[in-house]
Amino acid sequence: MNVLIVDDNASMRSLLATLLASQGHQVVGQLEDGNGVIEAIRRTRPAVVCLDYLLPGRDGLDILAEINSGFPEIDVVFMTACEDEAIEQRAADHGAAGFLRKPFGQKQVLDELQQIAAARQAAQAGSNPTPATTAAPGNVSPAPAPRRENGGRPSAVIVDDNASIRLLLKGVVSELGLDVVAQAANGEEAIRAALQHQPQVLFLDVNMPVLSGLDALPKIRAASPETAVVMVTGDTSRKLVEQVAALGARGYVVKPIRPAYVENFLKRLFTP
Repeated sequence: MNVLIVDDNASMRSLLATLLASQGHQVVGQLEDGNGVIEAIRRTRPAVVCLDYLLPGRDGLDILAEINSGFPEIDVVFMTACEDEAIEQRAADHGAAGFLRKPFGQKQVLDELQQIAAARQAAQAGSNPTPATTAAPGNVSPAPAPRRENGGRPSAVIVDDNASIRLLLKGVVSELGLDVVAQAANGEEAIRAALQHQPQVLFLDVNMPVLSGLDALPKIRAASPETAVVMVTGDTSRKLVEQVAALGARGYVVKPIRPAYVENFLKRLFTP
């Protein structure tokens, strides 16, 4: 994959560049501050950006949000030495495809890239109308999904204010046998989509503008009682898990989105 590295530490940039090159990736650029990231992305068109949090010029979370808004097809590995535990959740909610807390080892970097590659393969396969005859290495096999009474695929609605997460999740669940009939970016749009489509599954982000997932959940359940609502979140605290369960959610999918996790969850959801 083509990779852009953004980190104010020269040793870290050199370490990452050497490691990535040794694994066959192409480092298309290295930046030491956040001011020129978007321009560099337009110029180099990377598949992955390794992005530090605390940068001169611009905050890494702010850059992450802009990348995911303007270039949802680009995956971002968010890196930080910040000890705040909440930063991983914030990065996930902003659309990070991977997370590395410094100091990290070489295996951690390679594992994150392998997970991203698997997610990319699943998403691309799901967006391809022609089924692949041979599964790509590291890809997940389609989950056996129940059929509707009319013989069609189970319907799904995806709700997330982050375009890159919607894009990835759509590809993954399509590859796993679901028919994505609508997408939405906030809770109010989610309620309308649930009422209109009556989907069998609705993936619902927790933190969204206009109306949050938690506020929208009971209204979605009222609009489409048979829909299995699955929360999508970077927060796996016991408090949130208990809260969404009490509101009627069937479970949750953790950000960053991992195809194998989604596959296992859907198998459990659809098992009689």
